[in-house]
Order: sequence, then C-alpha cells, then structure tokens
Amino acid sequence: MYRAVILLCLLWGFNWVVMKVATGYFSPAFFSMLRFTSGAAILFLVILAKRISLPAKKYWPWIIFTGVTQIAYCNAAMQTALVDLGSGMAAMLNYTMPVWTAILARLFLKERLSWLRLMGITLSLLGLGVLLNVNVSGNIGAVLLALSAAVVWGAGNVAMKGKLMGCDLTALTACQMATGALVLLPYALLVEEFSADWNLTSLLCAAYNGVLASALAFLLWCYIIRNMEAGKAAVSILAAPVVGVLGGVICLGETMTPLMGAGMLLVFAGIFLSQRA
Repeated sequence: MYRAVILLCLLWGFNWVVMKVATGYFSPAFFSMLRFTSGAAILFLVILAKRISLPAKKYWPWIIFTGVTQIAYCNAAMQTALVDLGSGMAAMLNYTMPVWTAILARLFLKERLSWLRLMGITLSLLGLGVLLNVNVSGNIGAVLLALSAAVVWGAGNVAMKGKLMGCDLTALTACQMATGALVLLPYALLVEEFSADWNLTSLLCAAYNGVLASALAFLLWCYIIRNMEAGKAAVSILAAPVVGVLGGVICLGETMTPLMGAGMLLVFAGIFLSQRA
C-alpha cells in the first residue's frame, strides 16, 4: 500500500514541473481538458482489451459527482484563483484538502479523527507554508475559490470511499475522467483564449499528463482510497508538493534554501504523526 502512495506522490509531485513547462505551450484549461481526455481514452482502451464491464447504473450519480468535483471543478477553480494568487498560496490552499477530507470522513464515514491526526495535519500544512514560501495575502474571492476547490476535492474523496468502492477501479477512473473532461471542454473553449504550440517538448508534457499523471495516478488514487481510511490517504499525498519542489530544483534550476528543507521535514513529520494515528 505504501509503495502505491510513494509512486503516486512521485507522479503528482513531478507533474508540477511538467505543468510549469507546459504553460509555455498551452492555455491552462485546454491543457487540463487534454490531460483528462487522453487519460480517459487510455483507460477505455484497457477496458475494451480486458472486457471490463462499465459501472452499474446505481453508481453513475456518484461517478458524475466525483468527476465534476475532483477533476473538473478543482482544476477550473484553481486555474481561476491563480490569476489573483501566488502559486505558493494557491497550492497551500489546495492542499488543505486533508483537513476537509478528515472532517467529512468523520461525519459521513464515521472514521476516527484523533488529536494526533489533527496535530499531524496541522504540522504538515505548516511545513507546506514554509516550503512554498506562502505570502498570506491576496484577493479574498480568489482565496475562497481556492479553498472551495480543496473542500470539493475532499467531498469527492469521501463520496468515492463511501459509495463507489464496489466498482472496478479501471472503469471507475475512466468514467470519472471522461466526466471531468466533458465539463472542462466548454470551459476551455468559452472562458479562456485557446492556444496550443505543438512540438516535441509539448507532446512529452501532454503524454506525461495523460498517461502517468492522469490514467495511472488516478487509478492509484482510487486503489489507495479503497484500501486506506480516506483521511489517512489524504494526508499521505501531502508529500507530493515536496517532490514538486525538489523536481523544480533538480530539473529547472530553482533555488533550495535551508528554510525550505525545514519545511520538508515538518511535512514528513506531520505525515508520520497522521499515519501513527
């Protein structure tokens, strides 16, 4: 199980580097839509090859809910919030998701929410604030929008854990991503100016996002949610931003400071406390 968590954090963490490179070639919403469309297409090919049945009719309201919340709304809301917020502040607000997941899992799934887990979440979020050099300022509307993305991500996690664990994971992930892509398509076409510059670098970015950061990573996320408490799983992926920062240092020549190193230690200490809980 922990190998799946580590692999997911590596895939989603390094994707920060890929997405940063991709901003030079694609408009943000179109890139998100392309990511989930290609990811869903790959998984549907797997479904056809293995003759996997699609989810039963009773699951579809929750599949649509999680596709809209976790994939479409989260991406659209964060892209919009980034217009008025720094990237560190936006990422920090987005990764308050474990707080909302833990609270909602306590209310709807009756998972334990111990003081030790709360301390671990708080410590990890403090470490993220230090690591990402968060500037606590910005448009209040953008702050609330970014927070709403974290809340609906948490709600989607709880809905998956409570309502969708009877589905085949490949079929579930494919249908969620297809739903999100269908919602993002009109947003990409109507809300922002469409742009795409196709070359080897942009193709590699699109391939990484579609195959690894979407098809494989979301399949892993469904697997982790199925086999771990929702609150515990949510805290585990707080290591992803750490991987993203290290990837930026190694691949993009970004600066690493002692304070950032201290932030990473706080993140991992918080994850350790949460797992012990």
